[in-house]
Amino acid sequence: MSYFNHQSRRAFLSMCLKGGASVAALTSLQLQAISSSMNNAELTDYKALVCIFLHGGSDSLNMLVPLSGDQRLHYEQSRQNLAIADPLNLNTLTQFEGGVGLHPSMGAISSIFDAGQLGFVGGVGTLIRPTTLADYQNKAVPLPNHLFSHNDQQATWMNGREKVSLNTGWGARMLERLNQHNSFTSNISLAGANPWQAGIDTTPYALNKSGIMKINSLTGYQPQVDHVKSIMDRLLSTQTNSLQDAYASRLSSSISNVQHMNTLLEQAPVLTTQFSDNSLSEQLAAVAKSLSISGQTGNQRQIFFVSLGGFDTHDEQVTRQPALLGTLATALAEFNNALTELSLQNSVTTFTMSDFGRTLTSNGDGTDHGWASNQLIMGGAVNGQDLHGAMLSQQVGSNIDVGGGRLIPQFSNEQYFSPIAKWFGLNDSEINDIFPNLSNFDAFSMKLFR
Repeated sequence: MSYFNHQSRRAFLSMCLKGGASVAALTSLQLQAISSSMNNAELTDYKALVCIFLHGGSDSLNMLVPLSGDQRLHYEQSRQNLAIADPLNLNTLTQFEGGVGLHPSMGAISSIFDAGQLGFVGGVGTLIRPTTLADYQNKAVPLPNHLFSHNDQQATWMNGREKVSLNTGWGARMLERLNQHNSFTSNISLAGANPWQAGIDTTPYALNKSGIMKINSLTGYQPQVDHVKSIMDRLLSTQTNSLQDAYASRLSSSISNVQHMNTLLEQAPVLTTQFSDNSLSEQLAAVAKSLSISGQTGNQRQIFFVSLGGFDTHDEQVTRQPALLGTLATALAEFNNALTELSLQNSVTTFTMSDFGRTLTSNGDGTDHGWASNQLIMGGAVNGQDLHGAMLSQQVGSNIDVGGGRLIPQFSNEQYFSPIAKWFGLNDSEINDIFPNLSNFDAFSMKLFR
């Protein structure tokens, strides 16, 4: 905790006591508001997070593979027809037995890795407490609910915790703690509504891949436009019914937001970086365009959400996975070029999440739902050219295999999220509050940032 932060809190609490109020009388929300106010006063820089969600459960154990020795032998025996024959050698700063190889379809990000601006997080997944095979078999520790279930595990990754009565995403909670949620431009999704960006006082603003949004009913055949405008004028007029008032206010705000965003984007500089025509590249191109106007939005913190589907590779994995990982790598490389062009590479961190990892064993044509996974993180502030966490031994029947090649995570996803939150500007107490299971682990063991 900084001197300013410590002194500010101390002075505030002193004033409360002099005024006859006690610390105990302050509600949790009031204390959070104090924390947010202090944080907001300290934010003097600009930072943005871009979450890439890989829907379906990426077989990321085939994204990072061993290169030699017993580790390579175990890998080939476990993966059978799915084993990657010619992985690209990654010269990680941390040495791992058997080395670390990258899926050959991901060569587009090799230079970013070598430049120290991209790293990997290995052996990560949903956990409540550190868990051994004996713990799992004897139910000696609490386990995440509904393991191997798409919807439930997606929600756990995006909520940053197990489901509660009122679910909010950890992206939204960070904005709210930093008091950066009031502007709709601080929370932007290119992939629709999602739990990661849903908060108590913030919801994502949906932006399409082309950037400029149109209200279709207000364009086209003029008599129809006039008719729609007359209806909207009545809807937006003062109402005596509270529900009508709320609806009118929300509609008016939505129209105003679209018009304001369009005005800003129409003035955005034209980037020379070329993006491919795949879905992820198009989404990241729109994010880059939005980032180019970040200086005009007045935000000090922004979060963006994009996604790539198709990772539920129960079948045809040999052909589907290379295409998916190639798309991911190409889009990342293009986005990195755009950030460099905008001189924002040190201010933007991009990271992946997915439902879960997949089984080591082949079902004959693909893999089934698993547990532990590997993720990647990119940015100029990232402690790159390394694998943080664990390089999992890909051996069926090992002491981390709960059955069928489903590997127990060696690090919790909250351990992965916490350094990201710290870089974003939250202090340790706020991080522990946002990620309630973090106290069960070595919270900041991953040095993901410089």
